[in-house]
Amino acid sequence: MPDGIPHRLRRLALVGVPNCGKTALFNALTGSRQKVGNYAGVTVERKVGTLRTPAGHSLEVVDLPGTYSLRARSPDEEVTRDMVLGRRAGEAAPDLLLAVADATNMRSALRLVLELGRTGRPLILVLNMYDIARHRGIEIDIAALEAGLGIPVIPATAVRKAGMQALWDKLDSLAARGLPPAAENSWAPPGALELRAAQRTADRLIKQAVRPPAKPHTLTNRIDNVLLHPVAGLAILLVILFVMFQAVFTWAAPLMDLIAGGFDALGARVGTTLPPGLIQSFLQDGVIAGVGSVLVFLPQILILFMFILLLEDLGYMARAAFLMDRIMGGAGLHGRAFIPLLSSFACAIPGIMAARVIDNRRDRLTTMLVAPLMTCSARIPVYTLLISAFIPHRAILGVLSLQGLVMFGLYAAGIVSALAVSLAAKLLFWRHAPSPPFMLELPDYKMPRLKSVTIGLYTRGRIFVKRAGTTIFLATVVIWALATFPAPPPGATEPAITYSFAAMIGNLIHPLLAPVGFNWQISVALVPGMAAREVAVAGLGTVYAISGGGEAQIGHVLAQQWSLATALALLAWYIFAPQCISTLAVIRREAGGAKWMWLAFGYMLALAYVAAFVTYQGAVLLGWG
Repeated sequence: MPDGIPHRLRRLALVGVPNCGKTALFNALTGSRQKVGNYAGVTVERKVGTLRTPAGHSLEVVDLPGTYSLRARSPDEEVTRDMVLGRRAGEAAPDLLLAVADATNMRSALRLVLELGRTGRPLILVLNMYDIARHRGIEIDIAALEAGLGIPVIPATAVRKAGMQALWDKLDSLAARGLPPAAENSWAPPGALELRAAQRTADRLIKQAVRPPAKPHTLTNRIDNVLLHPVAGLAILLVILFVMFQAVFTWAAPLMDLIAGGFDALGARVGTTLPPGLIQSFLQDGVIAGVGSVLVFLPQILILFMFILLLEDLGYMARAAFLMDRIMGGAGLHGRAFIPLLSSFACAIPGIMAARVIDNRRDRLTTMLVAPLMTCSARIPVYTLLISAFIPHRAILGVLSLQGLVMFGLYAAGIVSALAVSLAAKLLFWRHAPSPPFMLELPDYKMPRLKSVTIGLYTRGRIFVKRAGTTIFLATVVIWALATFPAPPPGATEPAITYSFAAMIGNLIHPLLAPVGFNWQISVALVPGMAAREVAVAGLGTVYAISGGGEAQIGHVLAQQWSLATALALLAWYIFAPQCISTLAVIRREAGGAKWMWLAFGYMLALAYVAAFVTYQGAVLLGWG
């Protein structure tokens, strides 16, 4: 491009340190016009959206992973560095960088801005949460910052429409008149000396342009004195987790009943409208019984995500990681592993991907290998189905649900097993390897914003529904076909499913699983359940519906046909079972080799079998068989 000729603004990227409010700004710019995927060749999450300015200009926005520097010590940071420098093959470089900083805590952000300035790309500093800074009495000289940095500085409040006006005006202006030519790129990988020099420059700019309040804001410190207390803080964290797991089971019940009733009515309507035959069986026993038995758990998954999103927006997640560092460090896990492991409660895949923020490869590998042991949302359908069918709906101490307590126990078992496996890995493989120190910047507390939480819930809910309509639907069709064909021979006296391919496969596998109390129906459901854990519930719903158990009353049927010992053994199996091909594939890609994937699959399968065997045989000895 010839020097001096402005070029058109088409694409901009958001760059910032973690916890700077970058996601809130991305949501404010794009609203619901965003999509989540992965960057080509890696499993780093890719968030892209489209914004439309008040003047009607349409721009693409990329939300880059948070980073403290472009030196790129983790896979997340590598993606951010390569995107900023235009080094990603097949990815257009951003025309404009929006560096996002928390106006109440700019120290790390300004150091990153100084690094970004050396890339030569057009750059704007957005001081997010500017309203909070003013409320706390922090005075910021915008002109002095612009003079010191040599770039535009725009105050913004991403969670309020009026707080975005200055940024919208700037984007409209740039989209209309074009961007100035890119300056010379003088960026080079910084060493420790360069970073310290940049930090000194940032500190000098802050001293010149920022006046702290006459009366320092102490609310955050007062709250942290309680929440970060080594005893009281851990107790509060346990209470929060306990309430979250109780809510997952109890708050969702009315909505689950409503969804289940809808599928019941739909199944009955199909049964009365269509004549008996393959089409009726496919729709009623396959699609409705299979997919419906999974979609009914959508409220629970949304409640779980709601808690995680609220805790993230509040600023509590970093505190929880700080609290858990000592416990996790004793088990061979880095303190930064807490957030990836907590994310794995929703799904192990983003949890494994979130382990990229851990610099040390040993700590990163350990986190990835134990993340699938955390109780992900895909286990919720299995747990809820069995708990509802076999655990009495009874209150403990008048307020606590017995079923919720069992659910909490299953989550706790996953946490304890993850710590135990990481400790075993430390003792067996990395006994003499030193752990790097845990350094974490604690963000200020902020009230969660309804818009950000709503967008997050909508995105995760859409992913779950899409999964139910694709992976689970296809698996259900396969299970229905296996359970329907071949037709029983003339004069057959047993139920038709007894002569099916499903029964043949189940009876072939059954001898391996009989010692843990599983019947052939469970054996059939576990095989396609490798695609996704929820498929096992869909498989059981389809198999038992075809057997005459009713398309939406699967829990009632299981309670009649299974022993308590079998149900408990299946619960124990699912604490450990590696029943998710996508998770194993992500481990392979993130760890950089198939051996780690097979190690994860092997040790989890062995733990699942042993746990189910001990549980079943113990329950039989207690007379529950």
